[in-house]
Amino acid sequence: MNFIYNDGGRSKYFKAQNVGDCAIRAISIATKKDYKEVYNSLKELNKGVSCRNGTPKKVDKKYLEKIGWKWFACIKPGTGMLVHLNEDELPLKGTIIVQVSKHLTCLKDGILNDAFDCSREGSRGVYGIWYNPNELTNEITQFINKIEFMKKCRRI
Repeated sequence: MNFIYNDGGRSKYFKAQNVGDCAIRAISIATKKDYKEVYNSLKELNKGVSCRNGTPKKVDKKYLEKIGWKWFACIKPGTGMLVHLNEDELPLKGTIIVQVSKHLTCLKDGILNDAFDCSREGSRGVYGIWYNPNELTNEITQFINKIEFMKKCRRI
C-alpha cells in the first residue's frame, strides 16, 4: 500500500513525535480540520483529559458522529477478518478513517496518510471504517455493498 508521512498538523503545535495521538491525526487528515481544533474537541469530550496518549473509542465515535461521519463495521461475529489494510481490499477513491487494532488511520484515494506505515505489509485486519456521507464516492459505496454481501454469505 502506498504510504505518505502525514502528522495531521501536529508539528505546528508539538515537538514530540512518538505519542499516541492517532485519532487526532486521522480525524485532522480526513476532515481537513486543524490539529489543535480536533485535539481540543476530543479533550473536551474526554472530560478534559488530553487524547495525545490515546483516545477512548467512545470519544472519537461521539466526535465523528457529531460532525456527521458514519461508521461501517467490516467484521461480524463468526465471519473472521474480511478486510485488510491493503489497496486490493479498500476503496481507492475517496477519504475514509480506518479502524485497525488499537489504531485509527486515514486513507485518501488509496494512499495511507499517517505518521508511520501501519499496514503490516497489507496484512493488518480492518475492523471498520468511518466515512463522510456528504463525500461518498462510488468506490466507497461499492466497498460497503461488497462487505455487506460478504458478511451475509460467509459462514465459518
